Amino acid sequence: MNYTTEERNGFTVLTLQEKRLDARAANDFKKLIQSLIGQGHRNLLLDLKNVQFIDSSGLGALVSCLKALGKDGDMQLCSINPPVQSLLKLTRLDRIFTVHESLEAAL
Repeated sequence: MNYTTEERNGFTVLTLQEKRLDARAANDFKKLIQSLIGQGHRNLLLDLKNVQFIDSSGLGALVSCLKALGKDGDMQLCSINPPVQSLLKLTRLDRIFTVHESLEAAL
């Protein structure tokens, strides 16, 4: 899985460089988030500007990672493309995750 991370304004910003968060990538994504949590990163900001498609495995990975953070952490989303945004609304996950229009708006 291709990604970048950086620390900004108290967030660990994780930018996925993949076009899809699907069954092929979901397990690697979960491992990545678990590794970040294990290193003490508790406030994650997931920049999805490059992601054009998420399937049920990808959605499950997002929810699983949010649960792994527990009450002491948070995972927010930003820069969501219209197809992914529609899916989050359809599944009502836009009510679970804090969603920002852009990285700048989130920070």
